Amino acid sequence: MNAEGTKKTSFTYELTNDQQELLLGVMLNGNYRKREVPYSLWSIEGDHFNATLYEKEKHGKRKLCVQGSKAEDFVLFVLEPHVLGAATLGYETILNPDLVAPHAGSDESGKGDYFGPLVVCCAYTDEALSEKMQEMGVKDCKQMSDKSVLMTGAKLRALLGPTGYAVVKLGPAAYNRLYSKIKNINRMLAWAHGTAIEELLEKRTACPRVVVDQFAPTESTILRALKTRGKAIKVEQRHKAESDIAVAAASVIAREIFLRDIMKMGEEIFGPPAEDRENVPAGSSDPRVRALAEEMVRKEGPVWLMNHVKAHFQTTDKVLSACGKSRADLPPEGQVISDYKLKQTRKET
Repeated sequence: MNAEGTKKTSFTYELTNDQQELLLGVMLNGNYRKREVPYSLWSIEGDHFNATLYEKEKHGKRKLCVQGSKAEDFVLFVLEPHVLGAATLGYETILNPDLVAPHAGSDESGKGDYFGPLVVCCAYTDEALSEKMQEMGVKDCKQMSDKSVLMTGAKLRALLGPTGYAVVKLGPAAYNRLYSKIKNINRMLAWAHGTAIEELLEKRTACPRVVVDQFAPTESTILRALKTRGKAIKVEQRHKAESDIAVAAASVIAREIFLRDIMKMGEEIFGPPAEDRENVPAGSSDPRVRALAEEMVRKEGPVWLMNHVKAHFQTTDKVLSACGKSRADLPPEGQVISDYKLKQTRKET
């Protein structure tokens, strides 16, 4: 349990071949449902938790991620006695000092949100900072409410100070210009992470390594984007890397900054904050996202989108079509479609 007495909901382990065989036996013989997860060797869903063994092998080991409200129970009563062969929960920092040793973590927010910016943060930690972060209840921002993210993000920035974190924020206008040049979201994310990492290392020159939540199919995507300082240190890319305290801190700060931008956009569209005032909806699949975008296009014209949304999303085509418009009514940077849609179009033709 953490300092607040609540159970942890995310765990990551590196398993040897023997441990992998034991785990697969547990997964096959237990009362679990098999799941399909990209890049995984095996994945199961149990009672309020899931466990995924990833197929990529590194130094003879594979990564296991366990998540969910009852993940801790699975670790304590199944994983430790039947697979790991040792009690580790509660002794993580003793058994693995690297968890709190000086290092940085990088994560992003806004990637899947139609409205608002893309924000990448790289945050530094050490043993003393990690202890204070845990006392604050820092964890993956997806496990926190927006209110908690806003409060904790502000506290984190004050704790770390200007030399303890670096942020790259691409507002919609800048995002659309850059995407029109790069035309690939993973390469764009790699550039943003690489830039944030480089800025953090300029402030924290002794930082020996950075942990990054792996967003691309191959590790080389971000490695190619690193500059001189980033190439001189150890860069660890992991799936579900928010279990690392530095990555969790970066995720909270990035989301806090994203939410503050969305709040400003809400004031621009709906007026000053009020109890019954509408808010700019998150994500891209919520019907309110399209409804708001269509309303604003009819009111302000299609170019309004360029300063408020990520224009390459397929949502843009649906919004413009509903308003009797097309991408031809947008400036050149708004006529670039997503790389996924481009691939689908090529397949169809």
